[in-house]
Amino acid sequence: MKNINKNSFLFEDITTLKGVGKRLEKYLKNKKIEKVKDILFDLPYEIIDRSKITSLQNLEVGKISSIQVVVEKYNFPRIRNLPNKVICSENDRKINLIFFNSKEGYIKKVLPIKKEVIVSGKINYYKKNYQITNPTYIKELNSKKEITKVFPKYSLTEGLNEKIYRNIIYRVLQDFDASDEWYSDNFLKENNFGKLQKVLLNLHNPSTKKDLNSNDYRRLVYDEIFSNLIYLSTSRKIVRSKKKIKYLNKNKISKIVLDNFGHNLTKGQSEILTEINKDISSEQRMFRLLQGDVGSGKTILALIAAANIIEINYQVAFMAPTEILAQQHYKLAIKLFKNSNINIELFTGKTDYNKKKHILSDLQNGKINLLFGTHALFQNKIKFLNLGFVIIDEQHKFGVNQRIKLAKKGGKNCDLLLISATPIPRTMMLSFFGDMDISRLNEKPKYRKKIITLIKPEKKLDEILPLLKKEISLERQIFWVCPLIDISSNLNYTSAKKKFEQVNKLFPNQVGLIHGGIDKNIKNKVLQDFLTKKIKILVSTTVIEVGIDFPSANTIIIEDSNKFGLSQLHQLRGRVGRGNTESICILLYKNNLSKNARERLKILRSTNDGFVIAEKDLQLRGFGDILGFQQSGIKNFRFADPLHHKDLFLLAEKEVKKLEKFNFKKFENLLKLHDKADIISEIVS
Repeated sequence: MKNINKNSFLFEDITTLKGVGKRLEKYLKNKKIEKVKDILFDLPYEIIDRSKITSLQNLEVGKISSIQVVVEKYNFPRIRNLPNKVICSENDRKINLIFFNSKEGYIKKVLPIKKEVIVSGKINYYKKNYQITNPTYIKELNSKKEITKVFPKYSLTEGLNEKIYRNIIYRVLQDFDASDEWYSDNFLKENNFGKLQKVLLNLHNPSTKKDLNSNDYRRLVYDEIFSNLIYLSTSRKIVRSKKKIKYLNKNKISKIVLDNFGHNLTKGQSEILTEINKDISSEQRMFRLLQGDVGSGKTILALIAAANIIEINYQVAFMAPTEILAQQHYKLAIKLFKNSNINIELFTGKTDYNKKKHILSDLQNGKINLLFGTHALFQNKIKFLNLGFVIIDEQHKFGVNQRIKLAKKGGKNCDLLLISATPIPRTMMLSFFGDMDISRLNEKPKYRKKIITLIKPEKKLDEILPLLKKEISLERQIFWVCPLIDISSNLNYTSAKKKFEQVNKLFPNQVGLIHGGIDKNIKNKVLQDFLTKKIKILVSTTVIEVGIDFPSANTIIIEDSNKFGLSQLHQLRGRVGRGNTESICILLYKNNLSKNARERLKILRSTNDGFVIAEKDLQLRGFGDILGFQQSGIKNFRFADPLHHKDLFLLAEKEVKKLEKFNFKKFENLLKLHDKADIISEIVS
């Protein structure tokens, strides 16, 4: 080992390890191995069992086996590029050992004629003979124990082989000093956790394949969850420690907003509005996530809260993920704040230069009360006179750091409200939004019409056409969603471009097409044409799944619906049912549905409750495939899985709450191991 400080060993660069030069460093860093600790956390994904000597008569092609044979004969061809061959035997049976790029001298040294040896490698069959190509191990009989055991198998990149990598891991495990254990002996005993050093030794020397529920693996899972919750708890304490001026709710402007809205709030909406108003009037800054199913009425609550902030002479920023959604919110606000003398503006990439100049000036002078826009609102050049409230719509991918930075935009008196229409299971909420207060809106307003869900085979598409013609004749609109942009030679899925051509022949000049591959301006133009009813049918990939409100669209057709996850299908279905007529969602599928796919579609047909659907989706497909998590980068765990380790999430939550009154200093090494220490330092600063 090179000169390494024992206390910082795990956090040193991998180049401090003996034998890791520039070339090996490059290969390891390609594998995301930067620090010594990364080696320890790179667990084997399966095992190779070489523990038993297999007789030649019992060999299985494709299986890694250890054999005990006698070297009989060499075959060293004189033609370039042909491999060397060594014929070996066990009694009257033969096997060939094939060597590419190995010199004669080396082969004669490790495989002397008439010598009995142990050989291990993958069994192949070629020209009626068993063979092992480039054997992994060749040992004399007195070294039998070095081969005949269970070996861990790691995921490797180019330039790394099992032997080299395992040797590096072995050296790290030998040098790893885990005397500084951060949990008490009682805590470890109560939860069947071993000490970290022993746990890692066991996991890197497994006797069976990886088990998500083994005590050793659960110890690593708990460490990861616990460090994450400490991080969120620290963030929460920092936000909570900031005092702000107490606001008084006068509710005059919010009454105008409600009157213009024209509907009574549901019981759930009223309760959440009370929670939000309590935050607004407290000395602690609001840091709240409002989570509600599609169509549950989250936006109206955000705008009522905005009205209460504006009434006490603070400004409000409302950020949406896309220009068209920002524009939609802006138009809704103009309607709801009518007769209130509130100055509302929209700032997007399409706002012309002179208009932008006026908006920037009026913002700094306090003449603008409510500003809508995209993430551009948080550019340095946009300065508010007195920002008191930030609302962020549909921003799942915002991490804790970003949330805190956004909250800082308005100074110490600025409250923050995040809105999400993606139903998130309880353990995920705890994992990703544990720094925030959470309001969950479960019920939908009575004025929202029911969505009927139908499941149809693709071959019966002709039966649907009369329905579509009728809907168009009644001035209603249709979404037609496909999984792919182009036709794929590998996947038998429907492409949006092909479907657009087909539908456009049936309904000439009434069909639009959008997908992730088209220019943003063209996409916005097509969406605008759909919103203004210039086109009747919008063929699309899943880019339409979040947020935008098209009241006249009351039918959605989803091609290859069995290829989507439940939560994603529910989000897509939520694009309809926003007007005053009953809506229809038609799930098309090709023949031969799997049992799992059939079950998913039946669940979707049986319920419109996004929270029920999210939980079912988690059970059926597992963490990481759920809509809005893996795709947006929110899946930030290496070991933990909310489905398998729910009890550990709850245990970690309980333990963090016990410790919140105290300093987390004793867990500093744990936080460093899981890359949380530097982030916490940044938050604290």
